[in-house]
This record gives sequence, C-alpha cells and structure tokens, in this order.
Amino acid sequence: MELFDFVTPLFLSLIVGGTFVGIVFGAIPGLTATMAVAVCLPLTYSLGLTNGLALLLGLYVGGISGGLVPAILIGIPGTPSSITTTLDGYPMARKGEGEKALRIGIISSLFGGLFSLLILYLFAPALADFAIRFSYVEKFLIILFALTVMGALSSDMLMGVFSGFLGIFISLIGTYATSNGGNGEIRLVPPGLEYWLDNGFSLLPVLIGLFGIAAVLEEAQQGVPEGQDIGDLKLGKHSTFSFSLFRGQIWNLIRSSGIGTFVGILPGVGGSAASILAYSNAKTFSRNPERFGKGEPAGVIASESGNNGLTGGALIPLLSLGIPGDSTTALLIGAFTLQGVQVGPLFIGNNSGTWDAIIVAMLIANLAMFAMMYLAIRYLALIVTVPKHILFPLIVMMCMVGAYTTNYGVMFDVWTLLIFGVFGWFALKIGIEIAPFIIGFILGPSAEIYFVKSLESFGDLTIFFTKSWIAVLMWFLIAGSIWVSIILARRSKQHKTSEAVLEQA
Repeated sequence: MELFDFVTPLFLSLIVGGTFVGIVFGAIPGLTATMAVAVCLPLTYSLGLTNGLALLLGLYVGGISGGLVPAILIGIPGTPSSITTTLDGYPMARKGEGEKALRIGIISSLFGGLFSLLILYLFAPALADFAIRFSYVEKFLIILFALTVMGALSSDMLMGVFSGFLGIFISLIGTYATSNGGNGEIRLVPPGLEYWLDNGFSLLPVLIGLFGIAAVLEEAQQGVPEGQDIGDLKLGKHSTFSFSLFRGQIWNLIRSSGIGTFVGILPGVGGSAASILAYSNAKTFSRNPERFGKGEPAGVIASESGNNGLTGGALIPLLSLGIPGDSTTALLIGAFTLQGVQVGPLFIGNNSGTWDAIIVAMLIANLAMFAMMYLAIRYLALIVTVPKHILFPLIVMMCMVGAYTTNYGVMFDVWTLLIFGVFGWFALKIGIEIAPFIIGFILGPSAEIYFVKSLESFGDLTIFFTKSWIAVLMWFLIAGSIWVSIILARRSKQHKTSEAVLEQA
C-alpha cells in the first residue's frame, strides 16, 4: 500500500476530529481517553480498519494530552495520567502563570508523544520478528508474565493478580470449542442463559460498560459539580512564555519520555504510573528539588512528557505480541476484532499498509494535538466549564446504541453493557483492579488455547520449563516480577507504618 492510498481527506479529518474530541474528553474531569475510545469504538465498524484506527488513535493522543488543562487551571486532573501535573501546574496558575504552564505542558506532551512514536517504529517490528519463533509454550508464558507484571505494579499485588485471573475466568464462559481442544460443551453458564451465552460475553459491550458506564456511575455517586466559573481559571494575562524555559531541560524531557515509553510497554500499568515515575525521577535528579510542588516548570515537563510517552510504548506489546499495554490499547483490540484482524507477531508483516497507517496517524495526531492546544489554549480552557449533567446522559445514550449495534441488534449486548458497567463501578468499591481484569478477559481465551495445545503437542507439564531457553528466560522474568512485587509491598507497608508513627508523635 502506497502512502497516498490511505492518506485521504477522510483519513486526515478523522485524525484531527478524533484528536479534538479526545482533548475535550481529557479536559473534562471525570472523562478519560479510555472513555472517549470506548464511546466511539462502535463507529469504526463502518469506517474500515485504517480509518477506524485513525479516529481511535486521535482520540487516544488527544485524551491523554487534554488532561493537563483542568490539572493546571483548577487543580483537578482531567485524566489519571495528569495527577502529577497538578503538583506544579496548579501552583503556577495560582501565581497567574496558567497560560505559561499550559504551553510548557503542551510542548512536553508533543516531545513525549514523538519520542515514544520513534521507539514504536524502531522496536515493534524487531520484537514481532523475534516473537514469530515462539511456540505455544512461550506464548502461554508470555501471558503468564503479563499477569504477574500487572500484579507487581498494581496498588495491591494479590488484588491485581486476582483481578487478572478473574478476567480470565469470566472470559472462559461459553462453549468450549472443539477447535480449541474442547468437547463442545457449554461451561460456566447459569441455567436458562445458554442461548445468550453460547459464545460468552461479547468483548465490545464489556469494554464499553467497564470504561464508559462505570465511570458515569462513579461520577454520579460523587455528585457532579456545575461548570467552573471562568473567573477561577488563572490563565494569567501578563505571564510570558519563552522556549528558553526548556534550556537545561532536554535531559529531563528525554528521561521522562523514556520512562513513560517503558511503562507503556509493561502490560496494564497505565499513564498515572508513567507520570508519577517520571515526576519522582525529575525531582530526584534536580538541583533544586525543594522547588517541586511549588510551581516548578520542570515538574510539569516531567509529568506531561512521561504520560504522553505512554502512547507509543503501549502500542509496542499490542502490535508485536497481541498483549495490550494499557486499558486504552485494550480497547483498540476491539477495533481489530470488528474488522476480523488479529494482532500478534504476524500482524506487522502481514499488514504492512495498516502498520504504516498507524505510524502516520500517530504522527499527525501528535502534531494536530500540538497545533490545536498551543494556538487555541485560551478557548480550550473553557471546556472545563461544560456542565456534566448535560454531557453524561449523552454518553450513556451513545454507549447503549454502540453496544446494541455491535452484533447487529442483539439486546443481550445492552444487558452485558449494563452488567459490566455496574460491575466496574462496584469493583472500584472493593479494590478490584479494572486494567488487569480487562487484560485477563482479553487474553484468557488465548491463554487456554496455548496451554491446551502445548499439552496436546508435548503431553507433559515439564515442557513449560524445558522447552527452550526462551521458556527458561520467561520463568526468570516471572520470578523477578514476583520478587519486585514483594519488595514494593514491603516498602509500602514500611512507609505506611512510618507515617502512622509520625502522626502519633
């Protein structure tokens, strides 16, 4: 496929439009890039794979970047990935430097996005070529490693692992197909629901429910405040911005973008971890760490370049291994599923045109994000004033229509949407981690197939330990992730204990 075969006016319009809508979602506290992709996912069916990905990637880039607007202006992160942006961005706004902070964040977002895109372009094909050598054994161990990584980096290791395996368990509901080594019987289905759950729960309604309906329910429970008074937005009429502010921050930009890209490669971690790690490293290596949290531009640079570095990094395991890097790229699997395309080691080689389109779409989306946000930042700041009591009913309606049309008008898909929407809201109350759950749900059927096929081919469980040097390496990585999770859990416990002692003193 030649370059100009897919770079059409429609392709460009979908990228720019998707980026703008993503910025709007990111700039409204409570809405996220993941929700934007979830709501618009059903639209991609009629667009085709290339144009559908153009829309979704624009939403992804715009949604991650848009979160800096409320984080800086009103001290409320628009998305989880903008949490650390509030630490220095909001103090700058309170000093009348809101516009300066926004422009710093926008430039940092562009750098982080382009840096991660370069890493994606260079390393994803190489990783896919290497992954082609994997047998069923190595593929199963890759999924097991992904689940242990999610557990290690979750707020609670045991709950993270439990959430992942719960997702796998629910994904196995339905007919155990003979093509997968099964006996053709329906399993784990309550009596009376055999007709509806013959093929299990449909992926798209599950995704839209968990990331769309659940978020609306959570916001509704907390109470939806009216739009902010524009007089409270400290843009600053007299603060000046100059690119000289980035003098001496090049290493901070590169380091933070690299951290964000690396975190994106790790399955199920998310943008909040990327921004937190980037921010903490910037503070550690700063000559003036005491300025952080008081309006230090370096803090905004680290946070925004880190969370935007996630965008390209999260696509690397998705396109080369078939394992999503975060919850938003998990939704992108839905777009491939709608078009009958399977991501994995063979994807880039067999779909070179789509691979080129992804790279071009990510490049244009980052440039469009920069142009729209940098040139029209004062107007985009007004987004935080949109009343949510008008916005949320529209989102719920779009979610229900999207779920209903997924399988050409199956009402049970709407019930699936509501079931998993309520489940996602309830999961937040009891500590179930949504990202490990949904990645487990997506990878569960593949894990079963790889496990059963491995036993059919070799007939012995020892093959998982002795098949190849890759299998041995995977077990070392699995053990390493468990060890890291134990260390992190101990440090967290010690930190909480020291805080309790200080409070008592």
